[in-house]
Parts: sequence; structure tokens; C-alpha cells
Amino acid sequence: MGFSKKLIDIKKQVLADSQPMFARVDAIAEENTLKVLDAMRDCQVGEGHFNTSSGYAYSDMGRIKADELFAKVFGAERALVRTQFVSGTHTLATVLFGILRPGDRLLSITGAPYDTMQTVIGYTSESKGSLKEFGIKYDEMPMINGKVDIAGIQGKMTADTKMVLIQRSRGYSMRDPLSIDDIESICSEVHRIKPDCICFVDNCYGEFVDTREPVQVGADIMAGSLIKNPGGGIALTGGYICGRDELVELASYRLTSPGMGDELGASLANNRMIFQGFFMAPHVVAQAIKGAIFAAGMFNALGYKTLPLPTDVRGDIIQAVQLDTPENLIAFCGGIQKYSPVDSFAAPEPWDMPGYDDKIIMAAGTFVQGASIELSADGPMRAPYNVYMQGGITFEHAVIGIMGAAQAIEDLKA
Repeated sequence: MGFSKKLIDIKKQVLADSQPMFARVDAIAEENTLKVLDAMRDCQVGEGHFNTSSGYAYSDMGRIKADELFAKVFGAERALVRTQFVSGTHTLATVLFGILRPGDRLLSITGAPYDTMQTVIGYTSESKGSLKEFGIKYDEMPMINGKVDIAGIQGKMTADTKMVLIQRSRGYSMRDPLSIDDIESICSEVHRIKPDCICFVDNCYGEFVDTREPVQVGADIMAGSLIKNPGGGIALTGGYICGRDELVELASYRLTSPGMGDELGASLANNRMIFQGFFMAPHVVAQAIKGAIFAAGMFNALGYKTLPLPTDVRGDIIQAVQLDTPENLIAFCGGIQKYSPVDSFAAPEPWDMPGYDDKIIMAAGTFVQGASIELSADGPMRAPYNVYMQGGITFEHAVIGIMGAAQAIEDLKA
């Protein structure tokens, strides 16, 4: 495959060194698989739930059953699982606009949110239709050394703080993702200070990384995308919202309309893909995490700064690597694209991606467009030129793609 002896030797050593971490990941995957399997049995998922529907789709059995299944697995009172969600950002925005009202204050407790969420909020990035335009106030707390400033929460909470936004993953930053224990501590402190404050977790990239989910440790509501972890590389589109009954109901009114909520919505994509993807998700997430561990080991050995480190316990599926130059970032993404099953002939180039202030380069030779549970990599074209790699529905493909990225950068030095 054209990989140098140097990289092959590093690969062998990294695989050997990674076995203890791989064993931990596999144990979590087995526990989560049993949890999903037990829930599917308890919910009595049957072939009749896989059918599509049309029109208003009142009493769509598959849609209703998917809501029941997600709620049971994630430990929530209620869930909203829909192909009508076009992205993770859309799902998160549905929660924000569904629950917050003019005069309410939203506090981001994990620093500046991900780029596309900043346009939803409208304070850093002006945008039409933002929360700011609807009279919703916003504040944020910077993280300290990559950690949430739990001791400083009380000083930021005000009488009109209705919701705290907790971003589990790192976005385009070099900070650690939040662990489930971190989320539990944050929610406990927020509720101690203001019991009626809503803890909302952006759970993108975090599902099934641990054996517990945010709503099981104190979060009031959480949301994510089906073309990330919980779709298992099979779901074609969509997102989910899980949490307290009344909060999910409010979000459902934003998705459809007041009075209709989750009572309608046609399953135009085959529901089998949602159920099968959810069943596969614990295993697929484990494959992605093992790929991320391997990437950390490879690029750490090549002298690059990696976050997390190869031996760190993971809070999400993303591996960040500081590549230092724009040429290295472009080469890395080119190497991933070259060893993709789809559009391998394409050459990724930086472009003005909607919702971002900087040009973005993205390698995504995926079967589902933009599915970041499949092996992909992206990053903003700004110093220090970090790349964010995620996904890999098979570990074998992740290894090959990562080797391709490393070789592309090595070739620049030749």
C-alpha cells in the first residue's frame, strides 16, 4: 500500500502498546450492546416497525417504537427520534428554541460553543433568526486548563439563567472532552445552586463511549445526531432528543408545531436503518475509539501533539492532532480521503463552509454524506492547524486511513 518501513514499524509498536486500552474499550462495548439488546427485547421491536409511512403519519408504529427504545437505553423519560432533523446543530437548536423564551438567559459552561452553534446563539456570530434576535440573553464561562470551572459556576448563575449548555465534545479546540463523571459533577453543582435550572448536554460524539449517558447522571435533556455515534454508520440521516418528559415535549413543538409535537412525522427513510444502526452503535463506537487511540499513538510517535494522549480515557470519539502547518493539515486530510471507500479520487480543499468563520478542510469519503461515525477528518485553516479525526466503522479501515494520513505528511518532507 506504499507505506514506509518507518511507519510500518511504528504501527506494530503502537498496536502492541494499545492492547490494554483496547481491552477496556471492548468491555464497554459489550456492556452497552447488552443494554441495547435488552431494551430491544423489552420494547418488543419487530419487523413491522421497519416500514415507512407517508402524509401526517399518525400512529406510525416504527417512529413511536424508536422513541421508546432511545428513551429506555439512554435512561430518559421521553425521546424524540426523527429523520426530519437535518444535522446535530438542527437538533440542538430545536431544544434551545423549544424551551427558552424572551428574557431567559442561556449560560454556556464549556466556553465558546462549536462554530455552527455560535450562529444559532447569535452573540459572537451575528445571524438572522438567532436566539439573540428573539431576546434570549447569553453568557459563557471560559474553561480553565481545559476543565470546567465548577467553583466559578455560582458566580455566573443569575436569577434569569434558565439553561446551562454543556458541550461534551471539544469542537474545534484542544481541550479534553467531558467525561460522564465531569457531567455528573457539573449538573450536581448547577442544581445545587438553582434547582430549576435546566442542564442541557450537547451529546454529539459521546454516545456509548461510556456505560452511562448524561441524562442518567443528572442532565435534564440531551441531543445528538444519528449520523454520528447512535446511527452506527447505518442511519441515513436524523437526530434525537432525550430527557425529561415536559422538556422533550417543548422541543417537539418546535420541530413541528404547538399542539402537534411528536404525534406526526412520516418515516420516509426505512426505519430498519435506525433500529439496526442503534443496535450496531456500541460496536461501531468501539471501532472508532480504537482507531482514535491508534491515531494518537502514531502521531505521538511522529512527534506531534495529540489530544487525547494514547493512554488517556476517552470522553468522545474524536482525536485531535496539532499539525503546525497548513500543508500538513491539507496532506493529512488528503491521506484520509485517498483511503476512503467513496470518492477516494477526490482531493480535499479548504472552502467557505456554511456556519464557520474560517475556511474548513474536510476529508469525508463516506457512504452517508457527512457521517462522522465513518472515518473522516476536518479542521479550520487557522493556526496551529489542528486536525480533528473521528469515526471508522471498522478498526481495520481506521488503521489504513491513519497510515495514509501519516504517509502523506511524511511525503511532504521527502
